[in-house]
Amino acid sequence: MNAPQSPVVLPGPRSCPFDPPPGYRRLREQRPVAPLAFPDGAVGWLVTRYEDVRALLADDRFSSDRERASSPVRRNVFHSEDRPGMLLNMDPPEHTRYRRMLTRHFTVRRMRALAPRIEQIVTEHLDAMEAAGPPVDLVTAFARPIPSLVICELLGVPYADREDFQRWTATVLKLDADEQEAWHARDALRRYMRDLVAVKRAHPDDALISTLITEQRPQMALTDEEVAGIGLLLLVAGHETTANMLALGTFALLRHPEQLDVLRAHPEGVDHAVEELLRYLTIVQFGTVRVARQNVEFGGRRIRAGQTVVASLPAANRDPGEFPDPDDLDLARDPCRHVSFGHGVHQCLGQQLARVEMQIAFPALFRRFPTLGVAVPPERVPMRDDMFIYGVHTLPLTWEVATP
Repeated sequence: MNAPQSPVVLPGPRSCPFDPPPGYRRLREQRPVAPLAFPDGAVGWLVTRYEDVRALLADDRFSSDRERASSPVRRNVFHSEDRPGMLLNMDPPEHTRYRRMLTRHFTVRRMRALAPRIEQIVTEHLDAMEAAGPPVDLVTAFARPIPSLVICELLGVPYADREDFQRWTATVLKLDADEQEAWHARDALRRYMRDLVAVKRAHPDDALISTLITEQRPQMALTDEEVAGIGLLLLVAGHETTANMLALGTFALLRHPEQLDVLRAHPEGVDHAVEELLRYLTIVQFGTVRVARQNVEFGGRRIRAGQTVVASLPAANRDPGEFPDPDDLDLARDPCRHVSFGHGVHQCLGQQLARVEMQIAFPALFRRFPTLGVAVPPERVPMRDDMFIYGVHTLPLTWEVATP
């Protein structure tokens, strides 16, 4: 079944800040399940076609245990001592226990109930931007603080500590970080969350971390280590991903003014617009890894037990077999069954919260500043090619200020 093929390396660099590296297109067309050379010397597989990516992520013959996997870009800094509560790296039935416990806290209804508070937070930050006047960096003034404040309030994490946990997170997610520096940041995050759980156990509030400690049924009781792991995962994912979607999405809309006009003319279509931005930009830029539990026949290839398989979400989301004219940003695209939140049992727990935040923030930003524009030449906007989560490091913006 397998014709001998030389391993490929992960495609790069990008030729456009909003498109995946062009090498993904060639692989999807010619070698949709291709042998992949990993930095640690192992050889695994890269999956680039939409239907194969969805099939892989829903296939229980593959494990989500990242300790057994090779990383396509950098050695993993989280190890077995971090496992309690880190459901991202677990398989059923262990994963099922945590997921079932958390799902009720992230339902569509509960996330939509947060909309008034999110609208208030967005308005406050827009007011501050307007008062400061142009130019502003959207990342520091708007895109990062909004999801950070929301997830802090949801979890019960002191927002005053944001500079610390944001700095540690950035170090852990930086591809070229010194290994010792990455381990130090990992340990700092872990200590921070463990200390916070101890505080919440002694002085509970009505936020999620305290709820996980105090509202437990006997069969589902969590240790403090497990609560800390869950809290750490939700804190990092809750502020890092949406922040980058808000900033990169704004940059993309400003570079596609005809699509921005669609959003402005039809704000009721913001749901479709957000789904299309999620598909088009796909900020989880290196995909998702799985490990074969056994010898597996998949996509016409024979994958050996223990081999790592990378599901390329950016390549899948640009597959013309699923999305007509996939390289076009089309805010009216419907339906848009993208895989930006993953697929299967590990589909992103916080996806509904991210959607609500973006559905509120994008229209509000462009409504407040109708003349918004990038304050530097587009090629000078620093992109996050050096991070696990793609986006922009900064986005300087300007607008016309009305004279009195």
